[in-house]
Amino acid sequence: MIFSSIFSYMTASVENFIIVCLLTFVSLFLISAFLFPAVILKNRLATTLWGKFKDKGELKKFAFLAVIFGCIIGVYWGLRPLKDGIFGNIVGFGWQPIAKILSLFLITPLVILYSKLVDKYPRNKVFYILMAVYGTIAILFAFAFSHKTLGLANTVESPARIIGWLWYVYVESFGSLVVALFWAFTSDISMPEEAKRGFPIIALLGQTGNVVGPWIFRAKRFGFATSAPIVGMLAAVIFIIGCLLWVFIKVTPEDHMVGYEAAEEAQEEKVEKEKKEHKEPGFLDGLMLLLKHGYLLGIAAIIIFFEIIVTMLDFFFKVTAKKAFPLETDFSAYLADYGVWTGIVATTCVILGINSIQRKMGMKASLILLPVLVGAAVITLRVNPILSIAFWVMVFSKAVNYALNQPTLKQLYIPTSKDAKYKSQAWIEMFGSRGSKAIASGINFVRKIIGPNIYILISFTISLGLVGLWLFVALYVAKQYNKAIKDNKIVC
Repeated sequence: MIFSSIFSYMTASVENFIIVCLLTFVSLFLISAFLFPAVILKNRLATTLWGKFKDKGELKKFAFLAVIFGCIIGVYWGLRPLKDGIFGNIVGFGWQPIAKILSLFLITPLVILYSKLVDKYPRNKVFYILMAVYGTIAILFAFAFSHKTLGLANTVESPARIIGWLWYVYVESFGSLVVALFWAFTSDISMPEEAKRGFPIIALLGQTGNVVGPWIFRAKRFGFATSAPIVGMLAAVIFIIGCLLWVFIKVTPEDHMVGYEAAEEAQEEKVEKEKKEHKEPGFLDGLMLLLKHGYLLGIAAIIIFFEIIVTMLDFFFKVTAKKAFPLETDFSAYLADYGVWTGIVATTCVILGINSIQRKMGMKASLILLPVLVGAAVITLRVNPILSIAFWVMVFSKAVNYALNQPTLKQLYIPTSKDAKYKSQAWIEMFGSRGSKAIASGINFVRKIIGPNIYILISFTISLGLVGLWLFVALYVAKQYNKAIKDNKIVC
């Protein structure tokens, strides 16, 4: 029955299916066709925005990585509106805070498995494995969502419908694990100076994916009754991403796959030492390294403060939006519009040179800008707590984070060891990010008990307090990074 249901969806909309596939491949072609020549020819705009690149090989490297990242973010932002839309339709959006808390615990086995894979296989093979697994699971979800009783055709909301919970955790883990692995891989093959030039290009195409993904992959655009076929289409793109990285490895010269020398040398010494001692690395290595070093804790704190604040803002935004758009397709479409505008604003920020703040004014200025803007956003929403204001507050908060803060944070991993890049970063992304969302979700869940007015006051006070701590931590991390780069050493 499951297979016949999904088949009927596809056969009834063959033209739409072909169109969406063509749009996906045309988008990838246009990105490759226009970005590659632009950076290779070293046009004045690229040089002005990102600085003078060393050679064509460096340009090709970051352009290719940018295409891959653009596809990853396109998939993620295609999935993200569906995450809340499908969950709200199957389980009920009022259970979303619990879903965030639950995801923290269910993701634990994934981090353990990820750490084992990093120890056992080369970094690119770990990426292939993740893409194969996530693509296959997405196909299974597409089949399940097309089922008449298990899937989206059944509009009876119930917390007993397990598939909704599993879907929420799936999308949450994709956003953390795949993005973290990509940036760990990228920072591992990048020098600090070239990262200043290349990472903004990656961020730019990431935001292009942020626009294209939710704009294309929505059920209403193609006349689907539910979003089940869209999940299947996104599965196809996930497999494409794995193929793109394989091509990147094959065509990129070895001399452009070299990272921070001090970190490389330190890691080689560590590997040799472990071989002599016959020591087997454990999955807790990344966590222990994180707890031992204030620098890594500082990076984690920056992510945690942002996620706690924005999760509270996001919950208010989506609860208000769900009341305005009760149907799954309408709610998902509205959230897709939110994703598109986030991408547009983030892309505009990159094009206008927001990343020049870090390149010209330094790491300190780059890290303190976002907490200042988030603090202003919290105050704005407190004064005007309506859906339209919440929409744009979330758009600008997310956009500046993606366009400036994320590329800056990824550069912080450059003067660190491989264990810090891969294992500690995974713990930070998975548990720092998810843990902070779980904390904020706990606050969101008690909203029903304490009432909306007291909730707003408490969340406002907590948010401003965290902004103050965030500024202090950002200054500390920037100081440690600058010292490590100056002395050509690794921090940890």
